[in-house]
Amino acid sequence: MRSNFQIWAIIETFFQPMKPHKAKHYIEYLAFRAFSGTAILVPEALALSIGHFLGWIAGSVLRLRRTDVDAHLLLAFPERTKMWRDCIARASYAHLGREAVATLRLSRATGKDLSERTRIPNLELFRSAIEEGKGVILVTGHLGNWEVGGGAFTSRGLSLDAIAKGMANKAIGDAIAGVRQGLGIGLIYTDEVVREVPRSLLKGRVVAIPADQHAHKGGALVSFFGRDASTTRTPALFAIRTGAPIFLGIALRDPGWRQRYTVLLER
Repeated sequence: MRSNFQIWAIIETFFQPMKPHKAKHYIEYLAFRAFSGTAILVPEALALSIGHFLGWIAGSVLRLRRTDVDAHLLLAFPERTKMWRDCIARASYAHLGREAVATLRLSRATGKDLSERTRIPNLELFRSAIEEGKGVILVTGHLGNWEVGGGAFTSRGLSLDAIAKGMANKAIGDAIAGVRQGLGIGLIYTDEVVREVPRSLLKGRVVAIPADQHAHKGGALVSFFGRDASTTRTPALFAIRTGAPIFLGIALRDPGWRQRYTVLLER
C-alpha cells in the first residue's frame, strides 16, 4: 500500500500548473476533438456547412494568417482589384474549413464509399506505371483535398505513403496521423525521407511528395506567377536514383455540396 507521502506527492503532481505552451496545446487538442467529433456525428450537409462557416470565421473574423494571404494574392494577381482578391481569400478559407470536415468524415468511411465518391480518369495509366516494379513518385501540393486524393488510391487497393511534417502540438499531430491512417495512407516523416522513400519505392508503393512549399537554399528556382520560387528537388532526385516514374496528382472537388472528387493525373 502506498504511504500518505506518496499519495500526496501524486496529488501535488496532478495539480501542478501546466507550462503555458502545454496548456495551450491541451486546449487546442480539446477543441480539435470537439470539432472532429461534431463533424463526424452530424448529417453531411450540416457538417460541411459548419466547416464552411468556421473557415470564414478564421479568415474574416479571426484573420488567422490573413496578412500573409493578402500579401501573397497581391504578388500573384497585382492586376486584379482588391475586392476580387478579398473574395478569393474568403473563399479559400471557407474551402479549407469545409475540406477539413470532409477529410474527417471520409476517414471513417469504408473503402467502397470512398472509391464511390472519387474518380481517377487516368487510373489505368497509373497502374501500368506501378507494374513497372519501381514504385511511383506522386508529386502533389496543397490544392484541392490532398488527403482525400491519397484515400482515392488506397480505396482502390493501391499502397501509398505520404511525406509529412511533425506538428508542434504532438497530440493534434497524432490525431491527424490517425485520420490519414483511417484513409489507408502510410506516413514517412521528413527526418526519415532519405532512408524510407527508396525502401517504399522498392516495394512498389506510391510515394506522395508535396512540392509546393518554399525549399530555401537547397531548392531549384522555378518561375511561379512570374517570380522565381525555390522548389524542392526531392522528387527528381529520387526518380534519378531509383528509376521510379513521376506523376503529378491533384484531387479537386466536383461542383456541389456533395463530397465528390476527381483526381487529375499527368505523367
